[in-house]
Amino acid sequence: MKRWKKIFWELLGILLGVSILAVSFNIFLIPNKLAAGGASGLGIIFFHLFQVPVGLTVLLVNIPLFTLAWYVLGWKFVAHSLAGTLLLPLMLELTAFLPPVTEDVLLASIYGGIGVGLGLGLVFRSQGSTGGTALGAQLINHYFGLSSGQSLVTADLLIIVAAGFIFSPDVALFALLSIFITSKVIDLVQEGPGYSRAALIISDHQEAISKRILHDLDRGATFLEGTGAYTGEERGIILCVVPQYQVTRLKNIVRDTDPQAFVIVSSVGEVMGEGFRQI
Repeated sequence: MKRWKKIFWELLGILLGVSILAVSFNIFLIPNKLAAGGASGLGIIFFHLFQVPVGLTVLLVNIPLFTLAWYVLGWKFVAHSLAGTLLLPLMLELTAFLPPVTEDVLLASIYGGIGVGLGLGLVFRSQGSTGGTALGAQLINHYFGLSSGQSLVTADLLIIVAAGFIFSPDVALFALLSIFITSKVIDLVQEGPGYSRAALIISDHQEAISKRILHDLDRGATFLEGTGAYTGEERGIILCVVPQYQVTRLKNIVRDTDPQAFVIVSSVGEVMGEGFRQI
């Protein structure tokens, strides 16, 4: 039962993501000739040159990529990819009646990029793909370990260059801006906003600081062992992760307990486990 419930929510996420994606293309990107990469970008080029429906181009481009993904990423991923691959052309045609929201290419590239990133992020988070270079991005992620957003940018550059030659360099630059925004929104949807902070605290007062973290912040802490490169002395290290709003209190705790402590605070893309989002 749990398995079918999980599949249902994943497919629902793919449907919602594809719908947002299709609407963003039809009200922002297609009317402004913003071929922001991928099979859909190629579809936009063919639409303005030969009046070929964007959905048809997307469907035809996906056939060889879909076959490769079957062998590389497995049947489960391909099953979700099949849903997104078939739904995207359908939703592109069903929402083709929507009028353009703006004729300002800058606004279209910004908001189109946000919409496409949100849609693709939801699809990727639901373990699916819309095919095209979105599917190519997952293959690049599999082989080279790049994030989904970085992979999508890598896979889309060729289409953007082609749009620059066919339409104009200005349109290509706006399309590149849209792709950049898309990649950031995809990573934001998949990894979270990064509002948590990880702190490494190097101090001789390990016990005192950790107790205050446990009691004052109600957060966990982990002891690590370290050796100073210059002194050769062993030093206590505390690792803890706190929400953004607790960072100031954490620094005050360290300052009050050991003003000589060395503290490193860095952003965390995603935190899962007790006290944070569940795995």
